[in-house]
Amino acid sequence: MDEPRAAGQDLAVMGESLYLINLMLAPGLAFLGIVWLWFKHRHSAPPLARCHLDQTFFVSLWGGVLIVGANAALFLIFGWDWEWTWVIVIMYFTCIHSTLIILGMVGLSKAMAGKPYVYPWIGRRCD
Repeated sequence: MDEPRAAGQDLAVMGESLYLINLMLAPGLAFLGIVWLWFKHRHSAPPLARCHLDQTFFVSLWGGVLIVGANAALFLIFGWDWEWTWVIVIMYFTCIHSTLIILGMVGLSKAMAGKPYVYPWIGRRCD
């Protein structure tokens, strides 16, 4: 017998799925999907969906700021021809980007279970 789905669970799963797609398959395009979902449902969605949509929207913004800011700082300070720039870029993707993916997988599993999830350190509190 199937368990009853929590109110907003499908929307929460959609938001978390788009977050992972944004990180791994279609950056930018999936982010536009997150932005559209967030603006469309930020006031009307059930609390579970609103929590997950807030998380994915704001953590995606933070991730974008991290990648753009880190690359801009490296370029402005050292330039692209400095060999350590590439070491730092690879370390960023190995550590930060991978961590965001793992946290997104946890968020997706929580959404699929019908439970709220707050991303550590950079996530916003849920209502």
